[in-house]
Order: sequence, then structure tokens, then C-alpha cells
Amino acid sequence: MFHWRAEIRPGVSVAFTDAAAGNLALHVGDDPAEVARRRADLEQTIGVAPQRLRFMNQVHGTTVAVMALESPAPEADAMVSKGLPLAVMVADCIPVLLAGESAEGPVLAAVHAGRPGLANGVIPAAVAGMESLGASGIRAWLGPSICGNCYEVPAGLQAEVAAAVPATRSTTSWGTPALDLPAGARSQLEQLGVSVEYCGPCTLETDSLFSYRRDKNTGRFAGVVWCHD
Repeated sequence: MFHWRAEIRPGVSVAFTDAAAGNLALHVGDDPAEVARRRADLEQTIGVAPQRLRFMNQVHGTTVAVMALESPAPEADAMVSKGLPLAVMVADCIPVLLAGESAEGPVLAAVHAGRPGLANGVIPAAVAGMESLGASGIRAWLGPSICGNCYEVPAGLQAEVAAAVPATRSTTSWGTPALDLPAGARSQLEQLGVSVEYCGPCTLETDSLFSYRRDKNTGRFAGVVWCHD
């Protein structure tokens, strides 16, 4: 079920699922009942109460939703909470998980960082959202995503994104213009003083993960951050 999982401090864990966990998204034409069952299986596996794990309706924007127990699924690309478990779904974009500490306990965030969101600042916006909840000592985990050797884009698009985030400029392994989203995310986080603890492999090159570039009719895996006993 998990590509990678770790307890990042006592009582707080992060994980990235794999294709064996099945598609966890409702927007790719899958049976909603099957998606709900898989989400319930994930909650049970990580020890989260039923329907407690929060998902977003992701739109490649920069909106950050502050989540409470009664909050519905937001139209957003980042969520922050005071310990409420959070999930982000991807199939080439970066699933960014963040955790920090406040006087009231852990502050968590899950971020969907695709090309538009990264260029427009969704990651700094999420960090600011955590800090608004009193978080300090924030750390980040970057899940599997398409790498700079594989993410080919037109030269004009490369120039546009690199103008906003210079570290994204890359070249494919076959010599054409590309974007390195993980490098861009890392550069933004480092500028904010956020340490990057983990960076996952390339989704396109890893058959056990979903990749939209490899197969447009594909599912979505999840990055999850949660508190536990």
C-alpha cells in the first residue's frame, strides 16, 4: 500500500501510497464507491477514524484551506490543520507534506504542487498558512513526482516558469527543454528556512506509481500526514 512511510516524530507520521493502494481520486472516472472503500482502507491502515482524513478538490491554484473537524472538502491546493489528518492526490505533480510545532501541538499541511501552483507560490502560501496557526520548526517531505530529466515542456513554457522559479529550469535526458519541479520546490522551501527531509523518485520512471505522462487514463496516489498515539 505504501511507497514510503515514516514516523517523523513521536505521534506524527507521513506516507506516500503506491498503485497497489488503488486510485484514491474521485475525478478520474472511477467508481465512487470503490474510491470511498479504498480511502476507508487507508484510514484503517494508518489508524485514523473513519472519514476523518481530509482530501481536497484540487484545481492547480494557490488557495490554502485551514481545516477543522467539520470542514468539507475544499476547492484548494493546500490544506493546513492543527493535527487533523490531511491528504493530497497526485500522478506526476509533487505531493508536499509539511509538519511543524505550535504551543498547542503539531501543525500539518498537505500541498498539491503542480507546475501552475509551484510557479504561482502555493508552497510559500502553505508555509504562511502554517505560521498563521503558530507553527515553527517546519519540515517538508516531497513525494514522488515527475523529474527534471523527464518533464519535457515547450521552450516558452520553460522560460515562463523559470522566470518565477529559476531552479526549475532543466533539460530532458534526450536534450530538450524541461522543468524540474522538485528542484523548484526545494529552492522555495530552503528560502523559507524549511528543511526538506525526503524527496521521492520519478513517477514516470517508477512503474509502482501512477503517472499521467505515462498513461493519461490513470489513477492518483496520495501523500498523507497525520497524528497518532
